[in-house]
Amino acid sequence: MSTYKWQFASRFRRNAFGWKSDLPIRRIKEALTEIRKVARNDPILGAEGAITLLEKLSAALMHVDSSSGALGSMVNSAIDSLVPILSTPTVSKDIRTRWLNRLWDAIQEDEMPYIEYLAEFWGELCVMPELASDWSDQLLPLVEQSWGSRNASHVFFKGSSACLSALLAAGRYEELLTLLEQGRTGMWHYRRWGVKALLALGRKSEALRYAESSRGLNQPDWLISQACEEILLSSGMHAEAYSRYAIEANQGTTNLATFRAIAKKYPAMPAAELLRDLVASQPGNEGKWFAAAKEAGLFTEAIELATRRPTDPRTLTRAARDFAVDRPDFAIAAGMAALRWIGAGHGYEITGADVTDAYDALMRASHSAGIGEQKVKSQIRELIDGQPAHRDFLQKVLLHRLAS
Repeated sequence: MSTYKWQFASRFRRNAFGWKSDLPIRRIKEALTEIRKVARNDPILGAEGAITLLEKLSAALMHVDSSSGALGSMVNSAIDSLVPILSTPTVSKDIRTRWLNRLWDAIQEDEMPYIEYLAEFWGELCVMPELASDWSDQLLPLVEQSWGSRNASHVFFKGSSACLSALLAAGRYEELLTLLEQGRTGMWHYRRWGVKALLALGRKSEALRYAESSRGLNQPDWLISQACEEILLSSGMHAEAYSRYAIEANQGTTNLATFRAIAKKYPAMPAAELLRDLVASQPGNEGKWFAAAKEAGLFTEAIELATRRPTDPRTLTRAARDFAVDRPDFAIAAGMAALRWIGAGHGYEITGADVTDAYDALMRASHSAGIGEQKVKSQIRELIDGQPAHRDFLQKVLLHRLAS
């Protein structure tokens, strides 16, 4: 047994943290840094450190408030980082069996739970197909018992995902599919393993139908679409993958992120066509695609979108400021749109500073374009007069600038 003293170990004693999540998140990051550093020089010792951290996590985090989701996301991210460290070292079957037993005990003692995600990688952690098969034999009867119970909806076995993962890693694809068909659960969380098994068998068309048949109430359609898209892309059917699944499968945290994800995955798709499809997918939200159009260099389309529907004034002002020299006509249109939407009452907690920022960007752009300052000011006055709801606010903020 290694005598190496892990610095993080003492920081993850039982009930080590209070209710705030900031400190434990920082401690997890520190532990990962230490484990990665050791693993680069000694992969086996690094794996042992990963196991130690996973054994300690749940008990240490017992009283932390995880309602925001930040801590859970951090733990899942940590598991993603630790799995390669655990599966990389070449060790004997006996050593890997001991490692798996320790990890299995940690999963069983995971009360909250925090590390249940680890079970998704069980087949990968087994490394050896024969070891994955051994675990399949151990877990399969327990899964069948829990899924076959008359009160199956009330019976939960922590090893269900681990069993499916092990069956896949062991190459026991037909048994995996049979198990899923016997079970009473139609959850995509489990059925996705059936898709993986069918793909491993080379039955792509059947895998696609299997995934589609998994849709239903409370099922994650976007994840199902991701799986279907991957199947079609792997078959070289890019046009069909795009038309059927691209938009739903690649939703980002922002519209710009969505545009970037799809554009990266489908580089042959013309940006203008992609933008039109995305805009059409969200009727009434045209202005929210302004940033995507701007990034794609579709400046005319960007202004058309910002004119048609409400667009975040600060986003428009940034565009006016950034392009005041290189594309002054675009910048002027963006700056005027920013003032227009501010005048119409749009934007989150708009202040006088937001108004003056838009105005200043407009003035810089008009100077670059060679347009007289008084002409632009006249246009701004006309715009303000057309915004009765917030006319007084705009006039008050810009009083001295427009008077000069």
